[in-house]
Amino acid sequence: MRRLFLFVAILAASIGPLKAFAEVATAGLPRESELAREPSWMRPSRAEVRDRALAWAADTAAANTSTAGMLDRVATVWEPAAEKARGTPAEDLLDEVMETLAIVDPRAATVLGTADHPGILAGPGSLMVDAAWLDDPATAPFERDAVRLWLGRQLVRQDRFDEALPLLADLDVAASVDPATLLFHRGCCEHWLLAREGAAESFDRLLEREAEIPLRYARLARLLRADIAGLELDSLDHIARRMRDVRRRLDLGFAGPATRRVQQGVVESLDKLIEEIEDQQQQGQSGAAGPGEAGEGEASGRPMDDSRIAGGRGPGEVQKRDLGSAEGWGNLPAHDRESALQQIGREYPSHYREAIEQYFKRLATGEDRAP
Repeated sequence: MRRLFLFVAILAASIGPLKAFAEVATAGLPRESELAREPSWMRPSRAEVRDRALAWAADTAAANTSTAGMLDRVATVWEPAAEKARGTPAEDLLDEVMETLAIVDPRAATVLGTADHPGILAGPGSLMVDAAWLDDPATAPFERDAVRLWLGRQLVRQDRFDEALPLLADLDVAASVDPATLLFHRGCCEHWLLAREGAAESFDRLLEREAEIPLRYARLARLLRADIAGLELDSLDHIARRMRDVRRRLDLGFAGPATRRVQQGVVESLDKLIEEIEDQQQQGQSGAAGPGEAGEGEASGRPMDDSRIAGGRGPGEVQKRDLGSAEGWGNLPAHDRESALQQIGREYPSHYREAIEQYFKRLATGEDRAP
């Protein structure tokens, strides 16, 4: 018992120095949490977005003389009861922001009323709504970026990636009211238009906060990220995707210079791929023949390894073989014949065995012997 107390005392005395030594030894090492990459963007809360929207509405209403009841209507949009009645998910604030803008600014109201229509584009790159005011320096950045993001999202939903990407490409993720929506839809445009590096960057940034973004965004982003990463330039898959993009453009009525450039690129890639295949075939044929040797199936006297059209121009004569004239040539003992048939049955289809059995029967009856 005395020894046990002595051991416990020694152990207790040694714990303090060991702990101090461990703290000194690991002082310069990064913590496990510090090894993880810090996200490059923050997801604003609903309260933060609401405050920004109300502040913008107050500033805009101050410069407008006909604002009777305008701010009260804006405040109603952000009430919890209105959110519950609308059914808007807590993680999707863009519709509430757009509704706020439409109450205060008639131009935003025009975009909101027209953008849901399938004919939002009058032609290639031509919006039915007047969106030139978005490029006006007098337009507040909060309204400009929110309308561009909302309009870009609507265009993506209509498979109009060519028109959506210019609206989304230059938006600042850090200042966006909905950075997850911005990164996801920008990545979708880049994925469809085969901008591999841009799509990978957009999806990687989106997944930095995978636990906080909507589940549909996270799952689709991972799938699209893996899909675009395995795409090889000028491969059959790459060509097929560009052909699919041409079909989409034509279905939308876009047959202009941009579509023709994509078509021309498809033709050039196909020509390049055909030339590479032909070069490989020629190299394979020349390598098989060897320098100064006859090719397969020509004058070499041996059959081709693969079934293909022969390029030789021989006289067509078969080399004769002296098979002898002994009686019973070609006959096999019964056990050897049965062993051969079993081997054929294991390695070849069943009709081969039937054909060979018939052959042996004809040999046995003498039907195949020359008169």
